[in-house]
Amino acid sequence: MSDIMYTTTHKVVVPFYVYAGLAFLLAALMLFTSSGEFSGHYFQPHILAITHTMALGWGTMIILGASHQLLPVLIEGKLYSIRLAYIAFACTAVGILLLVWAFYDFDMGWPAKIGALLVNVGVVVFLVNVVMSIIQSKTKNIQAYFMLTATGWLFFTTLVGGLLVCNFSEGFLPKDSLHYLSLHAHIGIVGWFLLLVMGVGSRLIPMFLISKYEHPKMLWRIYWLANGGLILFICIFLNNAPLWLYLVPVAAVTTAIILFAVFCENAYRVRIRRQVDEEMKVSLLAVVMMVLPLIFLITIIIMLISLSANVQLVLAYGFTIFFGWLTAIILGMTFKTLPFIIWNKIYHAKAGTGKTPNPKDLFSNSIFNTMAVCFIIGFVGFAAGIITSSGMTAKTGALLLLGCAFLYNMNVFKLLFHKEVVL
Repeated sequence: MSDIMYTTTHKVVVPFYVYAGLAFLLAALMLFTSSGEFSGHYFQPHILAITHTMALGWGTMIILGASHQLLPVLIEGKLYSIRLAYIAFACTAVGILLLVWAFYDFDMGWPAKIGALLVNVGVVVFLVNVVMSIIQSKTKNIQAYFMLTATGWLFFTTLVGGLLVCNFSEGFLPKDSLHYLSLHAHIGIVGWFLLLVMGVGSRLIPMFLISKYEHPKMLWRIYWLANGGLILFICIFLNNAPLWLYLVPVAAVTTAIILFAVFCENAYRVRIRRQVDEEMKVSLLAVVMMVLPLIFLITIIIMLISLSANVQLVLAYGFTIFFGWLTAIILGMTFKTLPFIIWNKIYHAKAGTGKTPNPKDLFSNSIFNTMAVCFIIGFVGFAAGIITSSGMTAKTGALLLLGCAFLYNMNVFKLLFHKEVVL
């Protein structure tokens, strides 16, 4: 059977992409207007708002949208429920808006609590859809287990986040919410984003490179190393173990990332398509960029063991995750997946009966290339501005990232408003 037979309707998927793109633009705008705050402590209202806009509005929403499209292909079966997909979008879309608003004004009253509740409901609905789709399918491969487990970690992340929101006003946890921030963040970063990116990437990267490379045993090692490292981190955190022990889960996750990089390199070496397009180059750059947060994290742990961590390093660590490798993989993969979705909507019925444009012809390559340049220079500039405490450097980097977000949305809407072309 063709993969097209398993794809989910564009009416489900496209709203997630649109929402994510606008969230990226909003986050970049807030980064530009609040760039000066990155010279202080990371626990500030505007920085929290930017972080959650990137983590939930940008990263999570686009992954949820892509997952509704990709899961049926992975399991070779249909999505369990289209209605649940719409409910997941509605709940998370409204919930994220309320949460970001609450963080920006630092009002942990009803907007934050209702927002957290809606996000959790949306994630639970998505989890049910994933579980039921996999149960009903006849094919269960390693990528499906990556997605299922990552979604479970996403629910754990949003649950902990909801408890921390309530803890601001109720104070029912043993310590203040700031104490648990690292736990909440790393469950999401490793359990949701990293696990999902490595799992889905192990399917998409070889597919878009037209590479027949497969190595299920390596992928299972990656799966267990990442999950094992995260579980060990949680145990160490909850038991207030010595700081040096954190290097053990970091080593496990680092090994998983190295193995994933090796997997991608092997797929690249045996690819059938020798010429690699710009979208794949950006996606492969994201794999390399995974190293940057690890360098900052290991440095922070070593500094904490010896004395205390530099606040600038902590800010740079978070920035290189959300505006770094996560954004890079999304920028590249958006223009490998969304063009096919739009092409399938417009031209699928005419495929084979006449000449139709290629999916890559539905967006502008020049806009994409300019966007990629803005992203790379802007990312390097803002990161350098954080580390050196240079306000002008950070502001310039933020302006370029804002340009990147604007160009990304321009190309996405060019895709969405594409009209049928007769060749």
